[in-house]
Amino acid sequence: MPVSDREFISLGVLGAGAMGGGIAQVAAVAGHEVVLQDIDEAAIARARAGIDKALTRETEKSRLTQSAADAARGRIRYVASADLATFALCELIIEAIVERLGSKRETFAALERVVAPEAMLATNTSALSITAIAGGCQRPERVLGLHFFNPAPVMPLVEVVRGQATSGVLVDAACALVQRWGKTAVVAADTPGFIVNRIARPFYGEALRILDEGIADCATIDWAMRTLGGFKMGPFELMDLIGNDVNFAVTSAIYEGFFFDPRYKPSLTQRRLVDANLLGRKTGRGYYDYRDGAVRPAPREDQALGRAILDRVLAMLINEAVDAVFWGVATPADLDVAMVKGVNYPRGLIAWAEELGYRVVLQRLEGLQAEYGEDRYRPSPLLRRLAASGGTLRA
Repeated sequence: MPVSDREFISLGVLGAGAMGGGIAQVAAVAGHEVVLQDIDEAAIARARAGIDKALTRETEKSRLTQSAADAARGRIRYVASADLATFALCELIIEAIVERLGSKRETFAALERVVAPEAMLATNTSALSITAIAGGCQRPERVLGLHFFNPAPVMPLVEVVRGQATSGVLVDAACALVQRWGKTAVVAADTPGFIVNRIARPFYGEALRILDEGIADCATIDWAMRTLGGFKMGPFELMDLIGNDVNFAVTSAIYEGFFFDPRYKPSLTQRRLVDANLLGRKTGRGYYDYRDGAVRPAPREDQALGRAILDRVLAMLINEAVDAVFWGVATPADLDVAMVKGVNYPRGLIAWAEELGYRVVLQRLEGLQAEYGEDRYRPSPLLRRLAASGGTLRA
């Protein structure tokens, strides 16, 4: 059987948090026998209840038959233990534990000692280096990233991330498996943030910069991006939904991962909110007040101001997307698919750039760079080439 056609009948998922439980559900519904393991008995209990509730909801909405839901429940074995030997017979193990490099390296080295030589080891990390995680393994070529988006049963995108040593045939096998699960697979190089978390940084970062400069308030910036840009949510309401602590941590990790490149510099405003425990919806206050009786401030619905906000943020997003192509992070097609399916952008950024014209985007960035004198606004070399040549990145 070709490697890309491997069925991976038996799967293991290590870590029974929201992501681990969601991944286990996806695999079980797709017909795999699944071992879901966590050291914490309470986490296992929550995962079992969460999966059962989710499957019940699927049957109520007629997305699954009762028999299919019952079969999926029966395929999941829940294990509260620290003994990784539970995974000895699994053909694929997906790790979804705490986002700490040391913990993941140790876990993968330990997994390697108990699984079969041909077993695939995958991590669901959203920000850590696959190469670094695999660095503690004797066979790093069988380690890769499978980055699902939350909630895993609902979100269609999976980033398949190849580490420095990851086997190409293993990447092909992972993509084929993800597609059999009804998901969309995109292949990403092992760079900070992979595709989605890297490309999306300016959506938050440039919006924060506009806020910090006093050009517009949160409500007006959100209004501009939603109403004029077609985004499902504005950056501030989305950060409040994600959690300002989570968003700040990802931004900080990417900033450090790129050796403190000013394009990814975090905002002091966001750090102050995190320090004050104003994390968004989960704490009742963030950029907006979610407490009972709170009134959302009205945006300033000024078309000219809104267009200027959208043009600035969009130029930064497009520049980041084009630069990711320049550095070989992903193909233009995969990049556009990732942003539409991973974070619900109204269209792919490469497609958007070609609609606007690369010369227009370049002029906006050069204007910002001339005004501020900051490397933050430097255009990608590939953007300059495309603007000069009138070329295209579409196949």
